[in-house]
Amino acid sequence: MNNTSDMKPQTLYVFLALALAGAWQALHWMIGGDALASPAQAVTTLVALMQTGDFWSHTLETAKALIYALAIGLVGGLAAGLLLGVNRLARDVAEPILLNVYAIPKVTLYPLVLLVFGLGLSAKVAFGVMHGIIPIMVFTMNAIRQMRPVLLRAGQSMRLTRRQSILHIVLPAILPEIAVGLRLAFSLTLLGVLIGEMFASQRGLGFLLTNAMNLGDMRTIMAVALLLTTFALGCNAGLMRLGRRLSPR
Repeated sequence: MNNTSDMKPQTLYVFLALALAGAWQALHWMIGGDALASPAQAVTTLVALMQTGDFWSHTLETAKALIYALAIGLVGGLAAGLLLGVNRLARDVAEPILLNVYAIPKVTLYPLVLLVFGLGLSAKVAFGVMHGIIPIMVFTMNAIRQMRPVLLRAGQSMRLTRRQSILHIVLPAILPEIAVGLRLAFSLTLLGVLIGEMFASQRGLGFLLTNAMNLGDMRTIMAVALLLTTFALGCNAGLMRLGRRLSPR
C-alpha cells in the first residue's frame, strides 16, 4: 500500500497547495469577505493588477531593491564569514557577538537607517542587508568549523597561501552549507526590503500593501500577499534544489 513517503515531491506540493487553498476558502466563509478575500477573488484581483503598468513599476522597484540587498548581503556576509571563520579565535569571539546583535529588534534601528539613508531605494536596500547579512556570516563560520581538519592540513602541507586555501579548499567545501544559509538569508532579506518599503518608500510592493491596508482594500492585500508567497516559495524550492546538487554524495 502506498503512503506519503512514496509520493513524488511535486505531488506533495500539489496536495499541500490544495490543502492551504481549502483552509483559506473555509476561513473566508467563516469570517466573511470584508475581513478576508477568497482565493478566487485574490487571483482575479492579481490578474487585474498585472494588466496595469503601475503594478509592474512597483514590482520592478521591489525586485531591484531585493537584488541589490541580496548581492551586498551575500558578498559581504561570505567575505566576512570566511575571514573570521578561518581564524579560530576570531570566530569564537565574533559568533556570540553577531548572534546577540542580530537578536536586537530591528524596528529600533529603523529611525537611524532613515536618518542615514533617507527615503528611497538606499534605505530599502539597507533594511534588506540588515536582515540577511548576519545569517550568511554565521552559516559560513559554522560551515568552516565543521570542515574536516585534514583538508586544511593538506593545504598547509602543500604550502598554500591563506588566499589559495580559502579559494581552493575552504570555499568549495562549505558551498552546501552556504546554500542553506542563502535560503534563510533570502527570506529574511525579502522581509527586510518589504518592511523598508512599508516604512521608508512610496514605491514597491510593500508600499502597495500599506496603501491597500489604509484603504481597507482586502482583495489587493491578499492578491499581493499571494504573489509574494508564491515567489518566495518558488525561490526557496530552487535554492533547496541547488543545495542538494552541491551536497557531497
